[in-house]
Amino acid sequence: MQLVITMFFLVSSSFLWSSVSVHANVLMVLMEGDSFISGRTDQRHSRNYNDIRMHKEMIGREHDVLLETLLDSGSYTKLYSYSHLLNGFAIHVTSSKAISRLRNATGVRSVHEDVKLAKLTTHTPDYLGIPSGVWPTLGGARSAGEGIVIGMIDTGINPSHPSFASYPSFGANGSMNGYTGKFKGKCATGVMFPFTACNGKIVGAQYFARAAIAAGDFNATRDYASPYDADGHGSHTASTAAGNFEIPVIVNGFNYGNASGMAPGARIAVYKALYTFGGYMSDVVAAVDQAVEDGVDILSLSIGPSSVPPGPSAFLNVLEMELLFATKAGVVVIQAAGNGGPLSSSILSFSPWITTVAASITDRKYNSSIILANGQSLSGMGLAPPTPGEGLYPMAAAADACRHNTSIGLVESCQNPEPFIPPLAHGKLIICTYTFDFEFDSASISKVAETIRSIGAAGFIMTMDPDVGSEEVKGTTVPFAVPGIVLNNIEASTALWQYYNSRTLRARTGRAIAFTATAKILDGRLATYTGQVPIVAAYSSRGPDVNNALLQTADVLKPTVMAPGTSIWAAWSPNSEGDQYARGQDFALVSGTSMATPHVAGVAALIMQKHPQWNPSAIISAIMTTTDVADKFGNPIMAQEKNQLSPATPFDYGAGSINPSRAIDPGLVFVSKFKHYIQFLCALPGVDEESVRRATGAGCPSSRKAWGSDLNTPTVTISNLVGTRKVIRTVMNVGEETETYNVTMVEPTGVKMKVSPHLFTISQNATRRLKLVLDATDATNAYSFGQMLLQGNLGHLVRVPVAVYVSSILGS
Repeated sequence: MQLVITMFFLVSSSFLWSSVSVHANVLMVLMEGDSFISGRTDQRHSRNYNDIRMHKEMIGREHDVLLETLLDSGSYTKLYSYSHLLNGFAIHVTSSKAISRLRNATGVRSVHEDVKLAKLTTHTPDYLGIPSGVWPTLGGARSAGEGIVIGMIDTGINPSHPSFASYPSFGANGSMNGYTGKFKGKCATGVMFPFTACNGKIVGAQYFARAAIAAGDFNATRDYASPYDADGHGSHTASTAAGNFEIPVIVNGFNYGNASGMAPGARIAVYKALYTFGGYMSDVVAAVDQAVEDGVDILSLSIGPSSVPPGPSAFLNVLEMELLFATKAGVVVIQAAGNGGPLSSSILSFSPWITTVAASITDRKYNSSIILANGQSLSGMGLAPPTPGEGLYPMAAAADACRHNTSIGLVESCQNPEPFIPPLAHGKLIICTYTFDFEFDSASISKVAETIRSIGAAGFIMTMDPDVGSEEVKGTTVPFAVPGIVLNNIEASTALWQYYNSRTLRARTGRAIAFTATAKILDGRLATYTGQVPIVAAYSSRGPDVNNALLQTADVLKPTVMAPGTSIWAAWSPNSEGDQYARGQDFALVSGTSMATPHVAGVAALIMQKHPQWNPSAIISAIMTTTDVADKFGNPIMAQEKNQLSPATPFDYGAGSINPSRAIDPGLVFVSKFKHYIQFLCALPGVDEESVRRATGAGCPSSRKAWGSDLNTPTVTISNLVGTRKVIRTVMNVGEETETYNVTMVEPTGVKMKVSPHLFTISQNATRRLKLVLDATDATNAYSFGQMLLQGNLGHLVRVPVAVYVSSILGS
């Protein structure tokens, strides 16, 4: 199984003011009164930057006056004023007296603790059908995404990477020549980040570290007081979303192919709020606030809580609220699902206004082989060159090529060249052992390769310690400059040792005196493509979605969609402090839901370019209703479990695996607005109107009884069906012509479904209400799945997944 490098960022849970600890250092305080966005309708294109500036200055002064009046001088430092999405501020306090005064201050809506954060392609455009199915309709690859700005909340960016070089039409020095959009961000210069870094491809770059500095975790030498990416992760995600077209992926002198982002013509705005050590939530909130104020069109975030936040609902935590108001401002928000799979309810992105991305493996495989002199071929893994020529090379176990006064445990992992005897090791294939040291990061295969190079050996063979017995070997997707192979299963390792021992002559003392076992390693850098349907990656977090820390499930389908996330080639920072395996490289092959997220962000940019007037929910609806849940032969998508494949469900892949070629022309869309999301919050079990008001500043829009399932999304999820539930969905025709749709149902187990009308004709830009009635016929006490299919006579196919938990067949 290929290496999964977890790059999922963790952010704080939210606490109501009554639960704030007196030991807190940094607090986020939400205030009464409007932010810039809270009093406005969902308008992405009408922006008056003078009004924004004046409002920001006014809010900042109000915060300063409150703090100067309330707190003693020297007892606090204001870190940020939040004014665009939320009205509030982040403050570093040094006394419990200051906290107590904030708790009881007039105009303070709630107080939340800040906690430390921890960190959680060459082929995927072709795999998703983008070069033939999308780019030509948008003026070609280099124009695909033109006019769209994707905001990356991450670890920064490596501006010298060719994936972010300026096209001639981009201009330079931040001039944004050829870009006529609304983005008004700035370029913050600093270490490794000159003003010329903002070259028109990178249209803005800032960094946020005040909370990290206040906490004493920020090290300017290591973490860079600039937007420069000292980790690598931010460059990787940015190039996946919008990296330039056909950039050669050259590592250790070998060309692995040409990399392109999903939207090569889109611009990138960088908001660095995470560092090699992690980060703080208040810095992340400040980054999001600034990004939306600057005018980004899309936000791509690999962030989420480490667990379900406490309080009445996970949907009311500070980050979810910040992203709700970003959506209200017209920004599409894409977030990683988390890497907690295959456990159920491991989703760490909760709200329906956020597109939560699961990760799949693709059809690209890297395999390596070693051929023994007896003709036996053993398969393994390793992005490494072959042994030169056609000849065979003698093999030597690490213990047999080292000084005999050295501990076996020290030499078998091949981490240090010192114990080796150069004449014995030179020109041989050294057999090393993958021990528990590798599992706990005290050893790495990168160090093995460095050891082999320094001792002049011909290459290495990594065998598995039977006591470890894991196929999830760390470091097998890191390119090496020396020949090498990892025999990542016990059977192949055992066969290798049996052959070696049978052909090694030893003295009575057990010391090897003749090495006659020979072999050659084949090239492990050549990819093969299976053409298989995507498979849900084992690490990808699963649904069902949860409402609160008691893990009560919610009427929201999570994850939202699935995209490629395993073994993704993309840009890196060569002086990366964040990943020892990829240090020194310009590209890295990395896995995680963080890698899946920018795929969807890039696809959203393509849709936004083609349909600039669509609101965020329409764009995400287009992605969701056009997904794939089966391959061209009708075989269903499968999901990796620990040691097997099982049929996948919507709790594994959401609406399905993204299909960009269909998403740009979905036929129908389901549209939701800010007021609908507030109504959704007011319908949550255990949530009262005061909780909603404290979180959003808005009251519930009506007193009528509502369900979470009433939200107009392209899914139907009912977490507690008792008797009968009526669900209304409204569709809008975004096609170019009037179209007639036939509606059919696939019923979940234990549920009878009716829809009316089942046949309707809808003109361009018109809407139509669909009434679904779900009757419980069998108390399954488990989720079952179905779907609603709307098939148009002009070729559009709109698929709406249905997930229902039947508690009782008798209604109240």
